Amino acid sequence: MEPESSESHPRPVLPRTVTILLALAGATVAAFGVSAARGIVTPVFLAFVLTLCVHPIRRWMQARGISRGIATGTTIAAVFGLLTAFAAVLVAAIAQFSALLPQYAPEIAQLGANLSAMLESVGFGPEQVQEVLTGFTPGRILSFLAGILGNITSMVTGLVIILTMLILMAVDGSRVPALLTHLNYHRPALVTAFNGFGNGVRRYMVATTVLGIAQGLFNWLVLVILHVPGALLWGLLSFICSFIPNIGYFIAIVPPLFFGFLTGGWPTVVAIIVIYGGINSVIQSIIQPKYVGNAVSLSETLTFASVLFWAVLLGPIGAVLAVPLTLFVRTILLDADPSISWWRPLTGDRTDLQVLLKEEDDAIRARRGRPRTGRPDAGSAPKA
Repeated sequence: MEPESSESHPRPVLPRTVTILLALAGATVAAFGVSAARGIVTPVFLAFVLTLCVHPIRRWMQARGISRGIATGTTIAAVFGLLTAFAAVLVAAIAQFSALLPQYAPEIAQLGANLSAMLESVGFGPEQVQEVLTGFTPGRILSFLAGILGNITSMVTGLVIILTMLILMAVDGSRVPALLTHLNYHRPALVTAFNGFGNGVRRYMVATTVLGIAQGLFNWLVLVILHVPGALLWGLLSFICSFIPNIGYFIAIVPPLFFGFLTGGWPTVVAIIVIYGGINSVIQSIIQPKYVGNAVSLSETLTFASVLFWAVLLGPIGAVLAVPLTLFVRTILLDADPSISWWRPLTGDRTDLQVLLKEEDDAIRARRGRPRTGRPDAGSAPKA
C-alpha cells in the first residue's frame, strides 16, 4: 500500500499552539484598543443599536406610501424624543438623589459609626476604621456616584456624538437595502449574518424594555407602599439595570435596602428582600432568560461573562450593551464565515442541536418500528 500523499492532508503553515497564541495576542490588542477609544466606541455603538431598533418604523411608513424623507425625519424625531425624555428623567433622578442624601446625613453618620465599631470589634486597625467612617458622608457618596457616571463634559460629549451619529445613520439607512442587495451577490453569508444580527438585537431590546418597564413600575409601587424615600429613583434604576443580565438585580436592590434601613430599620429591609427581591429574582432569573435567551441564542454563562468583559472595557454603558456587543462580535467572527459557523452551538445557539436531536429521535423511532432481523420472534413458529 502506497503512503498517502501530503497534498491530500496539507500541513498547517503554523503549529496549532502558535495559531492560538497569535489569536489571543490579537484579541488582547484589539480589546485594549477598544478600551482606549471607549469615548468614541460606546456612543457610536449605542447610536447604531438605536438606529436598528427604529428602522422597522421607517420601513413600515415607506411601505404605506410615505416619502423617504418624512419617514427618516419621523424616526429621528422619535429617537430624539426618547433620548430627551430619558435624559430629563435621569437628571431629575440625580437631582433628587443629591437632595435626598443631606436629609439623612445624621442617620448615615450613625450607620458609619456602628459599622466602624463592628470593624474594631473584629480586629481592624484605627486607620482602616477611620477611612470607613469618613466614607459615610453625603459628599463622599456623591463623589463615588460621579466617578461611576463620569464628569459632565464626557457626558455632554457622548450625547453630542450619539445625536450626530443618529442623524447620519438614519440618513444613510435609507440606502442600506440597496447596499445589502448588492452585497448579497458577492457575500451572501455576510448579508444573512447582518440580517440575523439586526433581528436579534431588536428582539432583545423589545423583550428587555417591556420586562424592564414592568419591573420598574412594580418596584416603584412596592417601595411607595413600604415608604422608602426615592421610590421613583429606584424604580428608574431597576429599569436601567434590567439591561444588565444576571447581576442587574443585585445592583438595583442596594440603594433601596440602604434607605429602607435608614427609615424603617430591619423590618423594612426584610420586606424589601422578600417582596422586591423575590419578584425581581423571578423576572430576571426565570422570565427574562427565557424570552431574551430565545431572542439572542446566547448561553447564560457567556452572557454573564460578556457583562463582566464589556464592563471592564467600556465602563457601565458596556455592561448595558453587553449582549448587543457580544452578538456583533459573534456575527463578525462566526456567522459571516460559514466554514466556522459550527462553533455557534458553543455560544448557546440551540437551533442546530435541536435539529440533530430531532433527527436522532426520528431514527430511534424508525428503528423501533422495524422488525428485528437475524433472529426469529419469540412467538413465531420456526419455518419448515
